[in-house]
Amino acid sequence: MAESSREDLFQLIKRFGAYLTVKMSSFFSLNNLDSRSVGAIAGLALAIVFTWRMFRSPSGPQRRPPKRQAPTTSNSIASPQSNTTLIPVGISSPPEDLRAQNVVDEFFQPVKPTLGQVVRQKLSEGRKVTCRLLGVVLVESSPEEIQVTQATVRSSVLEVLLEITKFCDLYLMERVLDDESEKKILVALENAGVFTSGGLVKDKVLFCSTEIGRSSFVRQLEPDWHVDTNLEIISQLARFIKYQLYVSPTRPERSASNVFSSPSLEQFFGCL
Repeated sequence: MAESSREDLFQLIKRFGAYLTVKMSSFFSLNNLDSRSVGAIAGLALAIVFTWRMFRSPSGPQRRPPKRQAPTTSNSIASPQSNTTLIPVGISSPPEDLRAQNVVDEFFQPVKPTLGQVVRQKLSEGRKVTCRLLGVVLVESSPEEIQVTQATVRSSVLEVLLEITKFCDLYLMERVLDDESEKKILVALENAGVFTSGGLVKDKVLFCSTEIGRSSFVRQLEPDWHVDTNLEIISQLARFIKYQLYVSPTRPERSASNVFSSPSLEQFFGCL
């Protein structure tokens, strides 16, 4: 029974070491350290200390379980109180073991990362992001639609967009056909609350009259990430920009190793 208890404790220490490794990795990832190594060392050190203390402490004298008395002929029916004395002291019942195991399992369940953690991880700690508006942030997918209708911000992307502005220098850009279209887009962004968080200002929303103009914006800003729906622009910028996200319902047949693909910006960060 003692060997089994030690084995259970050793397995518990190993699982706690693994849990500590994940926590240390999440904590040190912001400083670009070798987080897995630091977490593994800390977990191993803790496991060694607990194991050493366990085997160092002398095991006290074990109490012998009371001997079971044979029933007498004069009393053939055992009382409920006599049955309770048959369970050795210090040995928990199976329901108690199960409850303890459930507590341990709940404690070591993987913690779901927050959206902010996912954004930082996905962007590989990038500090500057450029993003097209049409088809990514806005419901409309062409400048002609903006010209004849009102611009509409996609509600599902708003939370991701605001989270990016907390950690990155974000620039939004789009090709428009007239000044009225610019005003419609700015009004839509303002009404959606994009400018209220403080991470994005109107000066970082850029407009141009050609697709080449948007490509020039990106090259001048030199972002860590660029998000676009135009595969031609994505291909042209692949050798200049560190990472790119191609937003499209269909994946490209061929793309550079630094180009990722997703049906939407929010799906790329696992929000849908």
